Amino acid sequence: MTAPVALDVAVDGVARLRLNRPESSNGMNVELLQALHAAVLQCHADPRVRVVLLTGEGRNFCAGGDIHTFESKGERLPDYLREATAWLQLASAALIQLRVPVVTAVQGFAAGGGGLGLVCASDIVVAAQSAKFFSGAVRVGMAPDGGSSVTLTQLVGLRHALRILLTNPTLTAAEALDIGLVTEVVADDDLLDRATELATMLATLPTQALSATKRLVWSGVGAAVEQRLAEESRTVSELSGTADALEGLRAVIERRQPRFTGR
Repeated sequence: MTAPVALDVAVDGVARLRLNRPESSNGMNVELLQALHAAVLQCHADPRVRVVLLTGEGRNFCAGGDIHTFESKGERLPDYLREATAWLQLASAALIQLRVPVVTAVQGFAAGGGGLGLVCASDIVVAAQSAKFFSGAVRVGMAPDGGSSVTLTQLVGLRHALRILLTNPTLTAAEALDIGLVTEVVADDDLLDRATELATMLATLPTQALSATKRLVWSGVGAAVEQRLAEESRTVSELSGTADALEGLRAVIERRQPRFTGR
């Protein structure tokens, strides 16, 4: 089987960390999330790593949770999501706490607590011109996770965060840039080259200064994320056991409008 996450450390100190489930738009299941967390910890422990370049294989950076896996769990979904969200939270927190900068390249969709959450936990985000961003949690009867209930607000402000999380608009790359969700937007064909260029440049700078600067900037946000993680996990697990959550997942899979009943 192909590993759900791939990690390679180049001689220039750039660690290329890739979500590697392109057939499912890098949809997140427990196996991918465990592998992602382990890879981030490996980057933290490896003295060769000077910067992390995070990408997703295939057409989409990350479509969020693997809804087919979630729907298949039936009554066991709350327990499965409790485990999945715990690993997502650990991975997001590890990226924020990582001693080196994280440059993320986004193509296609960055959605849900997985895709949008990783974007929010990155230091520099380069988006392809055709990239799209949305939360989607409420749309399937769930709540945001991966620390995004804190990080998104810090990035774009309270009003924009509430609009994104409650009404679930699909943001274009230009809109994401305008509100501060991403760092810059480039032509689709230039995405990987530009993200690699930034990562390579950062790898030439003094590591300790970069690490200290990142720690100072993230310190207040990171503490708030850690405090919120347990509440996010509990909330997502509780909501996943509702009839509306199961209806939301089925509606996405069947490509129809959900019929929510408030139960």
